[in-house]
Amino acid sequence: MDKDNRPRWDNPMQFVLACVSYAVGLGNVWRFPYLCQMHGGGGFLIPYFIMLLLEGIPLFYMELAIGQKMRQGSIGAWTSISPYLGGVGLASVVASLYLCLYYNIINGWSFWYLFHSFQAVLPWAECPLNANRTGPLLECERATPTQYFFYRETLNISPSIDENGGIQTGQALCFTLAWALTFLFVIRGVKSAGKVVYFTATFPYVVLLIYLIRGITLHGAINGIKYMFTPKGVPICACVCIQMEELAKPTTWINAATQIFYSLGLGFGSLIAFASYNPYNNNFERQAIAVSFINCGTSIFASIVTFAVYGFKGTVNYESCLERMRMLLLNTFELAEDSITIDNVYEWIGRLNATYPHQIAGLALETCDLNKELDTAVEGAGLAFIVYSEAIKNMPVSQLWSVLYFFMLLLLGVGSMLGNVTAITTPLQDFKIFSNLGSELVNGLVCIFCLLLGLGFTTRSGNYWFTMFNDYGTGFSLLFIVLIEVITVSYIYGISRFEKDIEDMIGHRPNWYWKIMWAAVCPVLLVALFISYIVNYISGGVPTYQAWDKELGKSVMTEYPVYGQVFIGMLMASSVGCVPVTALYVYFRKRKRSNGQQGTVNTIPA
Repeated sequence: MDKDNRPRWDNPMQFVLACVSYAVGLGNVWRFPYLCQMHGGGGFLIPYFIMLLLEGIPLFYMELAIGQKMRQGSIGAWTSISPYLGGVGLASVVASLYLCLYYNIINGWSFWYLFHSFQAVLPWAECPLNANRTGPLLECERATPTQYFFYRETLNISPSIDENGGIQTGQALCFTLAWALTFLFVIRGVKSAGKVVYFTATFPYVVLLIYLIRGITLHGAINGIKYMFTPKGVPICACVCIQMEELAKPTTWINAATQIFYSLGLGFGSLIAFASYNPYNNNFERQAIAVSFINCGTSIFASIVTFAVYGFKGTVNYESCLERMRMLLLNTFELAEDSITIDNVYEWIGRLNATYPHQIAGLALETCDLNKELDTAVEGAGLAFIVYSEAIKNMPVSQLWSVLYFFMLLLLGVGSMLGNVTAITTPLQDFKIFSNLGSELVNGLVCIFCLLLGLGFTTRSGNYWFTMFNDYGTGFSLLFIVLIEVITVSYIYGISRFEKDIEDMIGHRPNWYWKIMWAAVCPVLLVALFISYIVNYISGGVPTYQAWDKELGKSVMTEYPVYGQVFIGMLMASSVGCVPVTALYVYFRKRKRSNGQQGTVNTIPA
């Protein structure tokens, strides 16, 4: 693509909103709250913000600078620095392709839940009847209505990855719809995406604000918010107190760094592609800082909303447990209706146990524990599609809150898909053969290609493959890609040359902070993360996944079969392998050309 005729964002605001729409995604809603709860609540914010300053912002800044300077996608940008580094850009394209293949199935699930929200009774609010229509389905009772709806109604999941089960029509249609929507948004590249981001980047905040207002007014919401900032039942103040035990754990810092890394979308090539459509003198420095803090602020905001809803859900379950025990005591001992309340159930159990120990023992009473209810916090699809659904079904006018929530999830997912697809199409259109086809055709071909390959995720075993891609498809390769990027900028291209380029673009050179981060801190942190990833993978033994057990009504840990383990190895090696393979290809090609030229010279007659 001719740089002089390269499309541009209509204004700087479009670029910022595109970066926000891309960076702020599902991870802010379903992974950060989980990590915050797991690593000491408010205490986790300390390593999180430290890693933001030491790793996130400098690398975000670096990728924007590379894209705006080279005005090409990831392949062209790194090839411009050195032909041997074209594989870095190619590795980014492969990683983005893997992400596109499975990420849009989440948007398909969001469509599925959104469509099912327009019912008088939400379908995950209660169990379906058994075959004899004499009572609730046993499998659903053993699980929960929300888990049953996700695993059996939505996914129709098979017992293991070995049983394919064929494509599920409903899921395939929703998945196709998700790709059709993605194509409509990217059909004309930045010209269409630039208009869409005004909505995809802002409306989720409107929904989150509505949910915050509603969430904090829900019964028991304060229990969830307190729990977010209460590690292991010991109160902690996020601003003053520090849980030293958690901060001393390497895993806390590794998870903080990893969350920053993936939340900002580093290494996929999306940021380089977005920045390549900027005017040459755009001030990306301020934009990098602003987007990074918006992204992290959104994570905290979304966590408060999540734990308010989670507190409501946990409190309802806890009080329902107490109510069941209350009714059991009233019916067993024929007590007055108003003698026992949910507040004094355990007091009455103590009294009755002193007089009727055998009867109390025979009742096999449940153990109701609010902390236990809140301690079942999960990440990923479990939080987004099961825990939230369980809370929503207990809200007044639950259909309204369901529509709002799943529409927000859909916008977050589609906003991220704009960046994911652009990371693939921009480098392709930099090649003349693709640029001559036109952006509409290239974008359409990429979307159709990903749709056809991604249909495998809509089979009955598709969720197991989704988990495999999510766990192993990009993590290892992204760490490697960004490590090569920062080493290239600092020690191959050179910091001095890089800062001159930045001065030429924005009018001043980067200060000492940026240079220290690029030259020393970021490489060391990335090497540590890279080694930690390898060590954890090796020490973890045979990779496992959660297989649905129909008889138990829950997921059970299962080892991947041999072919699954081989496929995981191929996933991890395929994008990383682009870097050395491309370098070797360029080396031997140059060597062959050099030998050919020497041979030509030697054959010239005297």
